[in-house]
Amino acid sequence: MGKGICFVIFLTPTLLFSQLMRIGIFSRDKINRLTVSYSETSYSIYGDSTYIGEINKNDFAEIQQVESNKLKLTVGVLEIGVFNSVKFVQNLTIGNLTLTIKNSDVKPRKYNGDFLFEVGKNGIKIINEVNLEDYIAAVVESEGGVGHHLEYYKAQAVMSRTYAIKSKNRHSKEGFDLCDQVHCQAYHYKWRFSNPILTAVKATQNEVLIYSQTHLVEGFFHANCGGQTCEPDLIWNESIPYLRSFKDTFCIFTKQAKWEKRIEKTKWVDFFQKKYFVSSEDEFFKSQQFNFKQEARLAFFVDPKYGIPLRDIREVFQLKSTLFSCSEEGEFVKLSGKGYGHGVGLCQEGSMKMAKSGFTYQQILGYYFEGTKIINLKSIVDVSKKDFKTTNPITFETYFENTTGE
Repeated sequence: MGKGICFVIFLTPTLLFSQLMRIGIFSRDKINRLTVSYSETSYSIYGDSTYIGEINKNDFAEIQQVESNKLKLTVGVLEIGVFNSVKFVQNLTIGNLTLTIKNSDVKPRKYNGDFLFEVGKNGIKIINEVNLEDYIAAVVESEGGVGHHLEYYKAQAVMSRTYAIKSKNRHSKEGFDLCDQVHCQAYHYKWRFSNPILTAVKATQNEVLIYSQTHLVEGFFHANCGGQTCEPDLIWNESIPYLRSFKDTFCIFTKQAKWEKRIEKTKWVDFFQKKYFVSSEDEFFKSQQFNFKQEARLAFFVDPKYGIPLRDIREVFQLKSTLFSCSEEGEFVKLSGKGYGHGVGLCQEGSMKMAKSGFTYQQILGYYFEGTKIINLKSIVDVSKKDFKTTNPITFETYFENTTGE
């Protein structure tokens, strides 16, 4: 996470309570052709703002990129025309469509809200315009899965909402607010939320997490911290006051608490010699590269003097975390690791365990984000006044930078 440009902005009613999020979906995929089919409720179709008709039960439409920046629209078997953009607008407030990417292994997905199709740099760009709270519910399911305790879902909802509001302009240059990947927050709408997810989102509506009375927190979360959370400066070279490393006993016996991976010795040795120019004659490094021990989280492999960040090793060898130790096993080096993810912020499996143990979502968030508090945005804004007044004048520093919700 590089240090970004800092902006101080006043939260206006439009910013605080804007109900619409613009999400770039299938954002990693190169799309030249797709079908849009009825799933629930009818949609009106527009080509370059001209009303075309409706898509109803058993109907489908096809959108194909033609020329360099045009889209050909076909509804059923009827070719409608070629447009700069195509839009599908809900006729009711609740409903969804199924999107299927042609000539791709990507599975079809259902999404709620409206849809705008344009030509982007890598083919057809799809923007899903969706109500904020519907977006949060989909993120909670995508990031946390189903079948968990209500209090965990409340904690995740507050985290995801805080992130969405704080990072809303992250993809503004691409024409949408956030993407659907872990670069922002996973958003794979399935329209089959369990009741606890919907209940949690509604119960925490408009709630966000702040620190120092004026700042939205960085809403980092990860699957499992391996028994010790990580300070941000070990990952992104930046310290954050409310995110300190501490022992977390709630996640150490959960599903993703431990892992192992074996790597060929030759590949392991070549990496350090070619990437970091470690001499083959360095006896100390040679003795440690197969016997590295990490009882508590460290920033560097073997010794800081070699300048080998553990985060680089994780990326190159696709490891679940940076919290690992090494041992020799024949022609391989065995990595014995703990946790899954960067380890910063909310530990999802730890918070799931806390919720099962009777902790409230307020206690869960306070445990992982020390010195923060939950506020309801409506409590600080009098939205009934056109001149926008606050009971306590407040600003939030918003950092637009490359952070991750992994």
